[in-house]
Amino acid sequence: MAERDGLVWDDHPQLRRPVLVAGFEGWNDAGDAASDAAAWLTNRFGGARFAWIDSEEHFDYQSRRPEVELSDGVTRTITWPTNACFAVRIERADRDLVVLRGIEPSYRWRSFCRAVLTVASETGCEMVVTLGALLADVAHTRPVNITGAATDTDLIARLGLTRSRYEGPTGIVGVLHDACREGGVASASLWAPVPHYVATPPNPLATRALLERFGTLVGLPLELDELDELAREWRQRVDEVVAEDDDVRAYVQKLEERAELQEVDESEIPSGDALAAELERFLRDEGERG
Repeated sequence: MAERDGLVWDDHPQLRRPVLVAGFEGWNDAGDAASDAAAWLTNRFGGARFAWIDSEEHFDYQSRRPEVELSDGVTRTITWPTNACFAVRIERADRDLVVLRGIEPSYRWRSFCRAVLTVASETGCEMVVTLGALLADVAHTRPVNITGAATDTDLIARLGLTRSRYEGPTGIVGVLHDACREGGVASASLWAPVPHYVATPPNPLATRALLERFGTLVGLPLELDELDELAREWRQRVDEVVAEDDDVRAYVQKLEERAELQEVDESEIPSGDALAAELERFLRDEGERG
C-alpha cells in the first residue's frame, strides 16, 4: 500500500554509510547518459529493489503510456512507468548505495522529491547525488567536462568541478537537488555535456565520465574497463560518420578549436591558492618596508 507521496516499501534494507544516487529518463538525460549510469550501477553490483514510487501519483499516462507485454505468448500484462529504489551492496568498499532509477515525473514534483528524501532519511543516506546530461556545443573528440553543483562548496573544490552557470528551465534533477538544499541534506549534482550532433543514445563516453566522477565523489572503486571499450567503439563509429560529411567535419573542427582556446584562457587564470599566496607575500613585503 502506498504511503504518503506515493512511496511504497517492499523492504527496509540495512546499509553501510549509503549514498543515494538518482538518474532519470527524460528531459535531463541526453544520450541516455544519466539513466544508463544508474542502470550500470544496479546491474554491475546486483541491486535489489526495496521501494518504489507509485506512478498513479506522479504520471500523465497519455504522455508516458504503460506498455502491454505478452507472457508465454498468451497472457497480456501491463507494465507501468515507475521509479524504483535499489539497494546496491559493494563488498570491497566501505559504503553501499541506494540507486533511484526511473522516469521524470509529469506532475507533483515537490511531493515526488519528498518521497525521495524520505527514502534517503530512512535508509541513513549520508548524501544525495543526482546525475544529468544535456545537449551542448561540444566536440565528441574532447574529454567530457563534468560540471556540477553541491550544497557544500568544499565538494566542488575537492572534485575540481566546473561550476554550472546554466539559467533557465530545469527538470526533476535540478528540482531534487534544490529540495536537498532546502532540507539541509548534503547533495551534489553532476552533469555531462553531450554533443548535440550525435544526440542519439547511447553515449558511453558521457556515461563513463559521470560514473568516474561519481566514484571519486563518494570514494567508490568503480572498474570501468567495459565502458572504456564501448566508448572507444562509439568514438570510432562517430568519427566514420563525421568523416563522410564535410559540413559536420568542419563544424567539429571549430568546436575543437574553441575548446583549445578556452583551455588556454583558463590556464592563464591563477588559482585561488596562488592568489592568496601572492596577497600574503605583498602584505609581508609592505610590512617590512613600513
